[in-house]
Amino acid sequence: QVQLVESGGGLVQAGGSLRLSCAASESIFSMNVMGWYRQVPGEQRELAAVIAISGHTNYADSVKGRFTISRDSAKNTVYLQMNSVKPEDTAVYYCTAKQYGFDYWGQGTQVTVSS
Repeated sequence: QVQLVESGGGLVQAGGSLRLSCAASESIFSMNVMGWYRQVPGEQRELAAVIAISGHTNYADSVKGRFTISRDSAKNTVYLQMNSVKPEDTAVYYCTAKQYGFDYWGQGTQVTVSS
C-alpha cells in the first residue's frame, strides 16, 4: 500500500509563494499519475494539478500560470510550487497517486492565504 506524506502548507499572504511536497513510500515511476487536489469545507474536492508517468501535466484553469507541478524521482517526491497565491487558493491540499487501478491519498495539508 502506497503511503503519501504531504508537507509545506501554512499561512501565506496574497501574492506570495508556497511549495508543497509529497513524499511517496514507493518509486513515483510505479504510479500512473500523481498530483494534488484541494478541498474547501462544504465543497467537493477538486483537481489542482497532476503529472502522469509520461511527464504530461494537467492544471485546473484557476491555477494555470501560477502553480507548477514537478517531481524528483531520486527522492520519490512530487512538488506543487504555488506562486501569486490568492485568498481563493485557501484549502486543504491533498496529494494523490494512482497505482494499478487503486487511488491513494495523503492526510492533507492546510494552505491559508490572507488578503
